[in-house]
Amino acid sequence: MNATTDAAPARSRTAAPKVLDAAGFRTKVARLSKLSVDEGKHFDAYRDVDWDAPEMQVDPADPRWVALDADPLRHTSWYAELDPLARSRFNLYRLAACMKIGWHFENFLQRGLLVRAMRLSDGSAELRYVHHEIIEESQHTLMFQELVARSGFRVVGMPWWARAGAVAVVAGTSRWDAELFFVLVLGGEDPIDHVQRTALGAGYDHPLANRIMSIHVTEEARHISFARTYLRHNVPKLGPFRRRGLAVAVPIVLGFMSRLMLVPPTDLRKECDLPNAVVREAFASPAGRQLIADSMRKVRLLCEELGLVTRVSRRVWAVMGLSDRRMDTEPKRPAASGAAPA
Repeated sequence: MNATTDAAPARSRTAAPKVLDAAGFRTKVARLSKLSVDEGKHFDAYRDVDWDAPEMQVDPADPRWVALDADPLRHTSWYAELDPLARSRFNLYRLAACMKIGWHFENFLQRGLLVRAMRLSDGSAELRYVHHEIIEESQHTLMFQELVARSGFRVVGMPWWARAGAVAVVAGTSRWDAELFFVLVLGGEDPIDHVQRTALGAGYDHPLANRIMSIHVTEEARHISFARTYLRHNVPKLGPFRRRGLAVAVPIVLGFMSRLMLVPPTDLRKECDLPNAVVREAFASPAGRQLIADSMRKVRLLCEELGLVTRVSRRVWAVMGLSDRRMDTEPKRPAASGAAPA
């Protein structure tokens, strides 16, 4: 995988971030709500996917189940030595595992949004949008679960400890730390969005996978946009203590979540006889490291825009494997007026 470069000009990390005012926030959120009901922009898991069409059938032996282009496992000798049947079966399980993890994540996201909705005022633009997103995430979980069920595999998804921890984290952040909650939202949504956009760009052979990913990417663009809009509206208003804490917490959260969403889970490794050493090799390779960094690239650029990449937190981004070349090599600059201290 080729390393990506940031097309946007470098922005000083010490400049005070521009606040998205209340009117701008309401306008953007109202637009996202409108898109949620526009024809061709919202979907139903069963009306808009022809599950029973002959070409949509799910057969583990189908050679149309191919490795996702961004997956570093496809470059390993272990993968190259699989016979065609084992390769198709592995690729289907890999896809089903990603979707099971995805619907677990969206289950927790819906819980957090429901908790947040209880704290919003009647008639607010955000309240309407939040319910649109909950509805769309429910449709996504229906699509994901239907493919998992049709695969015939007993897919586990997130490990039990991650599911248990997510319950507490989502309940706490959605009530008391909405900024961190929406960072968690991006931490789960951006990696899958990145992988699916890459797969759609390369062209995925099986039409069912193509249809599910196309629907998901279309609607997920609104969800990602809302989370980014919320952070642009609220992070610049935080006090220096909260900003310093968030600056360090963000790369830790994103580093953990990128691996949770992208690294093959234990049940897949057991079912497909995938050695742990092969997984470590794949994700320690340049392609694996690039996938992890690229999956959070857009969030990283947002954090730079919001002034959340400081002298201290830049080191954490590097330790978590989420840095880019510019972040690692840009010379330190004197603090500007209004900047959050490192």
